[in-house]
Amino acid sequence: MNLPKTTLLYRSMMLAGAVALVGCNTENEVPEYTPPPVAEEPDYSSPLPDQEPLSTFDEDGELQADISWTTYGVPYVKADNVESMAFGVGYAYAKDNICILADQIVKFNSQRSRFFGPDNPIGSGNSQNLIDDFGYLALGIRENAEQGFSELSDESRALLQGYSAGYNKFLSETGSANIDPQCAGQPFVREITPVDVLTYAQGVALLPGASNFTGAIFVAAPPGQDFAPTPVMAAQQASIPDMSAIQVHMPEANPTEMGSNGWAIGRDLSATGNGMLLANPHFPHTGNQRFWQFGIEIPGQLKVVGGSLSGMPGVVNIGFNENVAWTHTFSTANRFVVHQLELDPADETGLTYLVDGEARQMESATHQVDVNIGGGQTITLEKTSYQSEFGTVIKVPDSPLTWGTDDFGKQVAYAIYDANLPNYEVLDHWLAMNRSRNIEEYRQSFVDFTGTVFNNAMAVDNDGDAFFTDGSSVPNISEDAIAAWQQNSLLQGISSSAGFPVMPGNSAMFKADGKMPFERAPSLLRTDFVQNSNNSYWLTNPAEPIENVSPLWGPTGDQQSWRSRLGQKMLAEGGSADGKFTRADIEEKLLSNRSFLAEEVLDPLLSLCTRQGEQPVTTMAGNISIKPACDVLGQWDGTMNKDSVGAMLFREFATEFNADPKWAVEFDPTDPINTPRELENSVAVLTDLGNAMARVQSLGMQLDAPLGEVQFVERALPTGAASGQRLPWGGANNIEGGFNVFRANTGSDGTIYPRLIYPQVEGSNLTEAGLGYHISYGSSWMFTMEFTEQGPLAHGLLTYSQSRNVFSDHYIDQTLLYSQQPQLRPIWFTETDIEENMIQQRDLTLTTD
Repeated sequence: MNLPKTTLLYRSMMLAGAVALVGCNTENEVPEYTPPPVAEEPDYSSPLPDQEPLSTFDEDGELQADISWTTYGVPYVKADNVESMAFGVGYAYAKDNICILADQIVKFNSQRSRFFGPDNPIGSGNSQNLIDDFGYLALGIRENAEQGFSELSDESRALLQGYSAGYNKFLSETGSANIDPQCAGQPFVREITPVDVLTYAQGVALLPGASNFTGAIFVAAPPGQDFAPTPVMAAQQASIPDMSAIQVHMPEANPTEMGSNGWAIGRDLSATGNGMLLANPHFPHTGNQRFWQFGIEIPGQLKVVGGSLSGMPGVVNIGFNENVAWTHTFSTANRFVVHQLELDPADETGLTYLVDGEARQMESATHQVDVNIGGGQTITLEKTSYQSEFGTVIKVPDSPLTWGTDDFGKQVAYAIYDANLPNYEVLDHWLAMNRSRNIEEYRQSFVDFTGTVFNNAMAVDNDGDAFFTDGSSVPNISEDAIAAWQQNSLLQGISSSAGFPVMPGNSAMFKADGKMPFERAPSLLRTDFVQNSNNSYWLTNPAEPIENVSPLWGPTGDQQSWRSRLGQKMLAEGGSADGKFTRADIEEKLLSNRSFLAEEVLDPLLSLCTRQGEQPVTTMAGNISIKPACDVLGQWDGTMNKDSVGAMLFREFATEFNADPKWAVEFDPTDPINTPRELENSVAVLTDLGNAMARVQSLGMQLDAPLGEVQFVERALPTGAASGQRLPWGGANNIEGGFNVFRANTGSDGTIYPRLIYPQVEGSNLTEAGLGYHISYGSSWMFTMEFTEQGPLAHGLLTYSQSRNVFSDHYIDQTLLYSQQPQLRPIWFTETDIEENMIQQRDLTLTTD
């Protein structure tokens, strides 16, 4: 295959550094849209005959899968049963991204400290590996996987067994020394087991919940006791890592700010009368939340194309089959609750708590972790965790979440309950979605399972029925208990400060009974559209707001994000076919790189500029004329495209403006789509522009630099160092109300690997070095599709490309395509298209007896 020169340059740079790891105006208002009448009862498609069971395991002791790789390295796996299909998927995934899964298996098996030492990043002194290792042991992820594996459905076990066999097949035939240089030859890259993969899946299920509390679990020790682990052998005391640098802050439920846009267009808004879908997840471009594109087929039983998160063993998370298409967005639902335990004052140890006046004893467990201390030596540390009937005990220093006497003189402790601990329905649920033949069957998957963990779901079928639900795993707490909690002003205040529910734990009424069933979840069926851009379920379709749902699912009556308002605005604008959408229309909407805030305030801002003229404005840089900034904004086309002059300056203005919004019309919950609006006629607005101008100039950057000169993708060398090769990038940001969103991810990407992070100036996404905006987060696996008489028709893109291995032909090919111009490419579905675009084929077999 002939590679572009830029690809070859990237490859040479990477190989040179490849080293192994060491140990709003009224004219801008939304056009009025008149929806069709709301049906009193859901009018689902006609019921279909029951599906035949899937062929699950191979009966002759041989796994066999046919893999056809098409353009851009997308594998299509065909097999006769679920286990062989997963076998092919596991092999193809490992070929592209083995280092990611190898690291994650180590992570959720609590073995990071054994291989890499206590710190992440290595040598940082933060003991994060040690914290996570003990935390996952306390949460019992591996233990749950071992105990639950035999209870899984045949289909789930077949997926896990086949996938691990495919991964191992790739590793054995390629050799550890010949894989991705990021982890080549490293001792932690080993064959994996089905239980390893299930352990990983259980860990992923905790990403929006308990996984963020490992630090709070680590420092949770009874009053007066030290939380630090102790050596199993007293002679190793001097080798214990220094715990003084450990910092535990209030955990966040979504630390990487996972987001997305999703539209399901029904027959009343479709130009053809068939269903259409827009899928646009916003996720980190590196690490364990990368998507990977593939297709699967069991002839006569299953045929699906789409993308899934790293390590999903054989099923498609976001994609389509012949009849149904679906996508997901990160929801506002609470996957966990924290309970305030009332300690028994008669027990000075702090290990007894009261439930309805009855004393209950905490349970304890001692865990051991091997820690690499360098020089080929390890020590074994042990530590105790504590459990209550409300979950694992936690503590956050310098916060209300203490263990002992709180600020009100009460004796308290806190425990976390995560509804995904465990979640054995993940694979069955997605497999049911993959097999669904209409919206009724798709909806039924949420009645039967609660396996989508943290997602809103939007789906449409070829008849044009569009469906929404929040499929998150939410603790099933009674309405009476929630009402009592809402009357508790103290815990309401703590909840507001913490950013998650903190409920009483002094009565059994507050104890969760598993997960909330589907009938308590928000859901909506429409024939025009359902949508979500990470606000709550409330305005899934403004013509039929969803209300009267438990507050654990998220708020109603709240102000919408600029991105949500832009999405609603674009839907209300309609398409090119007498107001109805074609697939090309929704693709244009996705890639238009519009800015909602600009469409609201740019014209009045320029009017303020004209009135101000050369007269100075007081800014952080002193009294300065902002006419240069006004002149640049006067040239701006209002979009965040590569050639847009003024886009950078407006983004910095948006950063200032959003810190203290200046609207003439404030938010009105009875008009949430159109408020707040109309820029305040105030010199304070010009101060925001002056501060933005001063920031850009202080970094030595030109005010009129086109966005493509200052917004870029740059890959890291395997060492984490900058490659020096920057690709110009078009795309918007949440701060200015973009839809096709990109930005930097400066937090953890969930892996152990070094990565490229440019420090940013305070209050901005601009790099301190004045390079501009380094893109490492945002639109990832995105596609638009429609059902046609010839079958599904789709265009899409994986912005960061299929493989993270610099040796791969598909390390950066899709990235280069987008860099040239924001665009999508055809997504193949039919056998004919797959064969015509095939670049490689493999008949993969493995004898299992």
